[in-house]
Amino acid sequence: MPSISARGRVMPASPIRKLIPFAEEAARNGVKVYRLNIGQPDIPTPQVAIEALRNLDLKVIEYSHSAGNESYRRKLAGFYRSLGIEVEYTDILITTGGSEAVSFALLTCLDPGDEIITSEPFYANYNGFAVSTGVRIVPVTSTISDDFALPPVEEIELKITPRTKGILVCNPNNPTGYLYSKEELFKLRDIVKKHDLYLFSDEAYREFCYDGEEHYSAMKLSGIEENVVLIDSVSKRYSVCGIRIGALVTRNREIIEAALRAAQARLSPPGLGQIAGEASIDTPAGYFSEVNQEYTRRRNFMVDALNSMPGVYCPTPKGAFYSMVKLPVDDADKFARWILEKFEYKKQTVLLAPGSGFYSTPGLGKNEVRIAYVLNTDDLKNAMETLAEALKAYPGRV
Repeated sequence: MPSISARGRVMPASPIRKLIPFAEEAARNGVKVYRLNIGQPDIPTPQVAIEALRNLDLKVIEYSHSAGNESYRRKLAGFYRSLGIEVEYTDILITTGGSEAVSFALLTCLDPGDEIITSEPFYANYNGFAVSTGVRIVPVTSTISDDFALPPVEEIELKITPRTKGILVCNPNNPTGYLYSKEELFKLRDIVKKHDLYLFSDEAYREFCYDGEEHYSAMKLSGIEENVVLIDSVSKRYSVCGIRIGALVTRNREIIEAALRAAQARLSPPGLGQIAGEASIDTPAGYFSEVNQEYTRRRNFMVDALNSMPGVYCPTPKGAFYSMVKLPVDDADKFARWILEKFEYKKQTVLLAPGSGFYSTPGLGKNEVRIAYVLNTDDLKNAMETLAEALKAYPGRV
């Protein structure tokens, strides 16, 4: 029998999804599973998007332009300009989710063997995108003791080699919930300008900032206008994860033209998704205010509940809807599986994302998990109570 490729062998499993079979087995045994592993909001999708799909009057669902429907790109450019991000519709390539935008950016800007620097812990699927494109991720470690702030500039510069082509930042951050300040982004700009690098900015959680904090887009950084590549997605903004629509945005014409050639090879982004995405831009501002208030309530409850558990530490996220949480366990991977296979409390258990999968450096994240506070407060209360009891019973508690 022929063997699979070396790339296939090293493709990492998702720490977010790899434990789902154990959660499904627990559910089959009548146990209620609270899914804290994945960023799937339970917030209703805006009605304008639902109505756009419900009222479709099409005889044929056609291929779109490989860059995405022009009407959508024009409307999206207007949306960005309303945020102070000055772009034209020709600076936008619509993609199959933010995931494809990351892949196109890496394929277009880096060669196999080139390096990209990012702070760890980082969004686990970046590992998969790097493997599939032959790119090497070089991590700079941020720590829970510092609430995952941007590592010092000196540490970042020490990682730069002749193969370094870019820096990748996720802001607000998945998985930590950290919101990078304007001052931190200015420091990244200076490094990018000094070493003539790309700055890839994943801003899928732009709308989710708390405590009066505001998001500052890398697209606003002066002096590196053609170095910046914005990765965006509508999945979380409008609670429409299933439509799989994202965007690659840059003022660098060479990147857009090359990425478009890659996009032509996959023909076009999802047609129905673009219709829903375009309609979603008309979502009333009040929708986001209510969503922000709801996530603030959930965050506050979760942080308080976790930090009241002996041996647990949870920083207060300033953005997105995740937090990396330190647990008093010997191995978070073992604990996350044990709690599904061996434990239940009041016929309930929880599904967590082990922290090690969000790190590149071996051994890090061993006692951490990522928790997504995407459940309503009643469910979060039950989940936190269950987690607290599990930590008391776990045989590998430290």
